[in-house]
Amino acid sequence: MKKSLLALAVLSTFAGAASAQTNITVYGIVDAAVSFDNSGAGRTWALDSSPAGGTNQSGSRIGFKGTEDLGSGTSAIFLLENGFGADDGTLKQGGRLFGRQAWVGLKTSSVGEVKLGRQLSPHYSALDQIDPFRIGFAGNSQRVFGYGLYNQDPLTRIDNSISYSINASGFTGTLIYGFGEQPDSFASNRSYAAGIGYANGPINVQGAFQKSTNAPLATGAGSLSGTAGSTAAIFGLIPNAPASSAAVSVAGNIRASVFGGYYDFGIAKLHLAYGDTTVEPSAGGSSVKARNYLVGASAPIGSVGTAMASWIRNDMKDISSGKSDMFALGYTHALSKRTNLYTSFAYTQNNDNVRLNATGGLGESGRFFNVGVRHLF
Repeated sequence: MKKSLLALAVLSTFAGAASAQTNITVYGIVDAAVSFDNSGAGRTWALDSSPAGGTNQSGSRIGFKGTEDLGSGTSAIFLLENGFGADDGTLKQGGRLFGRQAWVGLKTSSVGEVKLGRQLSPHYSALDQIDPFRIGFAGNSQRVFGYGLYNQDPLTRIDNSISYSINASGFTGTLIYGFGEQPDSFASNRSYAAGIGYANGPINVQGAFQKSTNAPLATGAGSLSGTAGSTAAIFGLIPNAPASSAAVSVAGNIRASVFGGYYDFGIAKLHLAYGDTTVEPSAGGSSVKARNYLVGASAPIGSVGTAMASWIRNDMKDISSGKSDMFALGYTHALSKRTNLYTSFAYTQNNDNVRLNATGGLGESGRFFNVGVRHLF
């Protein structure tokens, strides 16, 4: 009995010492919504939680983050973040345990921070601040930018990456490199990216650039216009392409840049963004170029509400009749500091040779509506 009590006392001492040296926070979001999707293949009612496309306000998650003071202004830092569906309990981000983020690093007060692991891309971080919908709700700008490529890795998250970032006097800067980890092919499947931003008072300006080689982009086959031999006939490169008789996994080289920001007038914020994306098949062939434009607004409604609206265009520059326009509205209503209700609606209108956010034939339009509840802990 005495030995057991002694062992318990020793373990308690070590546990107390560990907790005193390292600050660990457990946090999370649970978000679920009833949705209506009328995107060309039929009307579908569903209960959604962190679905592909990010139409909930936030992806449901649980995370662990911590810091340890190493002295002389230096700290060890880490973050592990899991994505899950509150509707069915399944893992998201391809079934990864910590598919949202998983990294460890060092941070100093004067030099900046270095992180190693699976990290958010500069494009994700920039759009999160530019987009009036904070890359959530039905109006999520990732559903449109790059004809939906901004919804996928590596433009969302970069595996096997090392990053350096600094924050000083409102300016932020990030450099990130993702190893391809391919034998005898250093350049294959690698990514490098940069982000820069300035936020001070009512002004917030963000920009990002990324180049990825031989990146796995989509599973499935199809063409945007169905015209053989044209740039539209690059099979499987662009998500939401019409299905063909054969399914293939493809890879492509990506060059993507985005720039934008908002200005807070007090009664409302004006949001603007521009994006440019080029994708070419790794096996050779013509490239596909997409240009994006965003104009949006967000405004407080009383002391507990926020309204959002946006128009986003995707223009496939190499394809005739290749424009898509998404119009979106949204509203959140706070019940407390941690819990809120929300609703959003988006309508995507497609030209004859594209079908963004639609599952029917070319030129089909897509409509999406949801009502949900989100809780932070």
